[in-house]
Amino acid sequence: MIAAALLDEDPGAEVALVTGLALDPGWLVDPRMTIVRVPPLIKMNNGVYRGVGMGFDQTIAAREDRFLGAVELFEPDVVVVDRHPHGVSGELRTGLRQAAHMGAHLVLGLRDVLDEPEVIAAEMAGEAWMELGDTFDSVLVYGSQEFCDHQREYGLSLTPAYCGWVVEKPPATEIDPEVLVVAAGGGGDGEAVFRLGVGTVELRQDWRATLVTGPYADASATRRLVADSTARRRLRIDLDIPGCGPSFAGAGATLQMAGYNSTFEALAAGARPILVPRRHPRREQLIRASRLAALGLADVLDEDPTPADVSWLLDQPRHLPPERLETAGISLDGAQRTARFLAGVGGNSRSSVAETERWAWQ
Repeated sequence: MIAAALLDEDPGAEVALVTGLALDPGWLVDPRMTIVRVPPLIKMNNGVYRGVGMGFDQTIAAREDRFLGAVELFEPDVVVVDRHPHGVSGELRTGLRQAAHMGAHLVLGLRDVLDEPEVIAAEMAGEAWMELGDTFDSVLVYGSQEFCDHQREYGLSLTPAYCGWVVEKPPATEIDPEVLVVAAGGGGDGEAVFRLGVGTVELRQDWRATLVTGPYADASATRRLVADSTARRRLRIDLDIPGCGPSFAGAGATLQMAGYNSTFEALAAGARPILVPRRHPRREQLIRASRLAALGLADVLDEDPTPADVSWLLDQPRHLPPERLETAGISLDGAQRTARFLAGVGGNSRSSVAETERWAWQ
């Protein structure tokens, strides 16, 4: 989304996306961008990464070679790295050094919430983050300082710029007040959320549900769940759609996990989401959900929720007026603000970056 916003900001820009996505979600297909594939790494439920079709060490080596090759081929003005400063296992280090040597401006992008403060503080005190100030010129946080202060809570060594949340606002559509949209983000561990949604519709015969599956969902398991339900005539499955925003915009209510993308797609659609956050192995979703609930923007279900819990919430107001986000300090124009910053630093030397940062966030 940031890449698309950058091309809208500067149509003459050249954008290359280096990705290890194992699948091809619809949003990845954009003729204005060059896609550079690297071997994928899949994150398991215990937080450990594994390669696909080759061992972990082989995967890391191949990713390092491919990234370095992309840097040497494209000679970028700006390189944006997501979350891990040097990659999952240091595979970006060589390419980043080469990019810096060629004069590129290096940017690290971080989400609004990463994990428990003590967990991230320990991570940032480790070797992977020791060279942060020597490697990167800027750090961007796709959120707000009031929501999560990365220096105070995590000990981030560089002062970041907070750019707001990166999300696309869906087009206005008519709301069906009797449709519950159930989403589980990427979908790999969303079966419990889908079961909860199906159980809720079985309990509430005045509601229908659409199950929105992500790219890693077990589609066959979801189909079996629907086929075995007594409410199957009131259930629908949408497989691997590019984003949940349009579905959320037309829903009477949303039931979902609390990942970054789907949560803020719901808020951008005007929904007050019912959140079922993942609690293990990381608590990122639980922290995000709890803070949004504290701001009055969402409802959070306790561990092991029941259809009756969801049913009660369906009878509460499930939509938010646009000004409610603004008064809570939630800005959803992060893609556009980040794009303005990247377009500015792309043509500036390091000595003039501070001036670019000042106008980019106005």
